Amino acid sequence: MPTKIKHPLLKIAILLLLVFGIVMACKKAGKGTDVPESILEGKATVYVDESILPIVEDEAAVFESQYNAKLELIGKSESEIVNMILGKKAKIAILSRRLTPQESKVFEGKLNPKITEFATDAVAFISNKAANDTLVDLQEVMNLLQGKSSKIKGLVFDNPNSGTVRYMDSVAGSKIIGMKNIYTMKTNAALLKYVADNPGLVGVIGINSILQPNPEWQPSIDKINVMSVRNVKNKANDNKYYKPSQSNIAEGSYPLTRKLYLLNYQGADGLGIGFASFMAGEIGQRIILKSGLLPIRIPSRNITIRKEILNNK
Repeated sequence: MPTKIKHPLLKIAILLLLVFGIVMACKKAGKGTDVPESILEGKATVYVDESILPIVEDEAAVFESQYNAKLELIGKSESEIVNMILGKKAKIAILSRRLTPQESKVFEGKLNPKITEFATDAVAFISNKAANDTLVDLQEVMNLLQGKSSKIKGLVFDNPNSGTVRYMDSVAGSKIIGMKNIYTMKTNAALLKYVADNPGLVGVIGINSILQPNPEWQPSIDKINVMSVRNVKNKANDNKYYKPSQSNIAEGSYPLTRKLYLLNYQGADGLGIGFASFMAGEIGQRIILKSGLLPIRIPSRNITIRKEILNNK
């Protein structure tokens, strides 16, 4: 008799678990879609520079876990995103630069964009481990970018339209695409694989892609070195080489750093405001700190002082 009762109860329990799982899955899939958009609720699309997508994914995951919000993150090159902003096809973007004064004229008198700085990233040089080369002189890099004689055979970038290329344009003082010994791929993944498979050229990439890589990139990352850079901008002229570490970024000893911004062109109180406030706030800055990038402010730490020391004998 007990055996006859046990099986129906087991079937009911399994059925209830299945129903519960389906309900929870539907609830998660529909998160933020059934309410009007506000600063902490609803759904919004955020366009992100591909080289900093990993940290934004971390921020978005925690933000969504705390609020009834859904952020659709779309990774693209910097130039593509800027063109979408200017064409009013993108309202929220995360880039390593603001719009220039000339670009901003498109919105003059129409809306007041809200720009939020939330972190400092670094542009890193990478080499194949088989090359046994872990040091690079920034002066040699600048020589190559300016068409002068250089010890570096060539530089390879993620994408001709990326923020990394635009940043190195500023280092060189001119456009570098099209110059001799400057090469580009299409994605970060392609860049990493190329450097991992080909000793000789030096790769140029945002450090966030190395610190928080897509799991599929790990086999390539295992075959590369992140190079230390001699900072020719260092007033102390100490001839030392510096890694793109969090402490070196904070101290200014690593020479190639860039600010990260959320650009909000919604023109209304939407998720752009809420997400920007979250990233620049206590929790968001802790996520930045843990990632290895430099937060704009160091999150507070709670220190408990004990009045007595307990001796357990």
